[in-house]
Amino acid sequence: MNKITIGVIGAGRIGKIHADNLLRHPHARIAAISDLYAGAELEAWAAERGIGLLAQDSAEIINHPEIDAVFICSSTDTHVPLIKQAAQAGKHIFCEKPISMDIGQTEEALAAVRQAGVKLQVGFNRRFDHNFRRVREHVAGGAIGEPHIIKITSRDPGPPPKEYIERSGGLFMDMAIHDFDMARYVSGSEVVEVYAQGSVLIDPVFAECGDIDTALITLRFANGALGVIDNSRRAVYGYDQRVEVFGSKGSVATANDHPNTAVISTAEGIAYDKPLHFFLERYAQAYVEEAQQFIDSLLSGAPVPVSGEDGLQAERIALAAKLSCKLQRAVKLSELDELRREYAPI
Repeated sequence: MNKITIGVIGAGRIGKIHADNLLRHPHARIAAISDLYAGAELEAWAAERGIGLLAQDSAEIINHPEIDAVFICSSTDTHVPLIKQAAQAGKHIFCEKPISMDIGQTEEALAAVRQAGVKLQVGFNRRFDHNFRRVREHVAGGAIGEPHIIKITSRDPGPPPKEYIERSGGLFMDMAIHDFDMARYVSGSEVVEVYAQGSVLIDPVFAECGDIDTALITLRFANGALGVIDNSRRAVYGYDQRVEVFGSKGSVATANDHPNTAVISTAEGIAYDKPLHFFLERYAQAYVEEAQQFIDSLLSGAPVPVSGEDGLQAERIALAAKLSCKLQRAVKLSELDELRREYAPI
């Protein structure tokens, strides 16, 4: 096999990004794309790119005899059934994060993948960012010694609309889940305890939806290191994405990406452009890289770089954070099964 034939399920913003990236890959071919609301506009978009089949029913993608792998880019509530169906059909799977908003359902999906013997990669695109990958390389290579403190800042330039907030799963599962995965990635250790606090400081609509817009989360890792994550749904100066790992021999940190490196210095002050506006600009190349590595894994037989287990562990941390915020105490990951039974659904 020297070319992977792909079907894309879900042709919203992220589905189209993945499709356009895959179309540029020399060893990938998109045979079909499906979207529940496919119409004339999407038909023209697909035709312009030479995608031969456009369907409303995802089953046409999953059961297509030529398709080797599917990219699941539809809404989160569809991920688990689609993963199960694709696994049963023998298709390899790339699924956007999170796998689901329910750990039990995620575990069912992973069991189906294991039983079918197919590959599953989860879309934690930040692992493929050039800045964060370099931090991980320095930590893994021992340059800063044993990690002691991990700091992650993740602030959006503006809050999403109410319709999105209502179905997002909340800040911890929707936004901070990337940071929980990043904490595991850069530290090289598992999170064992979470303490989270949250507030509504930006817009009362978050409270109306039972959510928060500002959070501070502390983590304890299995290797004894400590972590702190701060999240905000609105940073007036732009998309703020920074990481620092401090260790026994030093530290490694990465700053925000900017549109350019020009700095203007005058008597009035020193100025440069704001950070890249949002995730589509900030992580454009990371989306390319994660798709390339998924295709490379299928061609070589190597493990995928971000597994279903990685997706599950990030969801477990997110649930612990949610419970911690509710109970106003630290929550150990070892408590989750008991707390899920007591407080489900949360």
